Amino acid sequence: MKKFSKNFFGLFISISLVVSMLLAQGCDLLQEFSNSPEDDTQNQSNNQNLSDGSDELGSVPSPVNFVNAVKAVKPSVVAINVELVTRDIFGRTVVEQAAGSGWIIDSNGIIVTNNHVVEDATSITVTLDDGRTFNAVAVRTYPANDLAVIKIDATNLPAVKLGDASKLAVGEPVAAIGNALGMGISMTGGWISRLNTTVQFSDTESLTGLIETDAAINPGNSGGPLVNYQGEVIGITSAKIQEVGVEGIGYAISLYIALPIINNLISQLPA
Repeated sequence: MKKFSKNFFGLFISISLVVSMLLAQGCDLLQEFSNSPEDDTQNQSNNQNLSDGSDELGSVPSPVNFVNAVKAVKPSVVAINVELVTRDIFGRTVVEQAAGSGWIIDSNGIIVTNNHVVEDATSITVTLDDGRTFNAVAVRTYPANDLAVIKIDATNLPAVKLGDASKLAVGEPVAAIGNALGMGISMTGGWISRLNTTVQFSDTESLTGLIETDAAINPGNSGGPLVNYQGEVIGITSAKIQEVGVEGIGYAISLYIALPIINNLISQLPA
């Protein structure tokens, strides 16, 4: 009985060793199979897709970075300061000052802004991004859409790039650049909340075809550009609409609506 037990025990050990070796080889084969060239290629492709900074819904980088857009547009944004002559309650003449924004649409000194920025102004001064200051030599306005163009005696100015506002979609990131509160050119960011909006801001006045955004638009921003993340102008911001008393919502006149009017006003300027 002892001899039989020893032989049986030895046979059991031998079989166990063989099974262990077979299992080890099988694991190696599975690992090699799982690391096939096709899978490596797919993994590299997936890693590239994750690292390229884009999403499947469009070409907008995530997170959105407006640094390059601001660098491209800011040299074309101007501060506008105006003087208006009014009368106080005693009938005395008072000179008031106000500030707004604009942007260079033509390198030969043509600037776009809002009508209400320059309306009834007796003096209009434009300050460029490089610090140079010019007086307006001509102004053309279109009050119905709150648009105006100004001409200054300057050439070789950095003009903006215009975007296609007809292709905008709710959810796109945008930035408002302008002379907010008359404190110099600054930028605020947000998203398109709604398109083709109409706002009634008096009994007789309303604006249609507006872009609604949550980007902060403050007094002084009026007339400045609303831009996409590519640095293209897609609208003209208007703080006048903020007077309706709605907080946290900004509006810009869509370039799709404004551009034909702007071109018509430019054609009326002296050569």
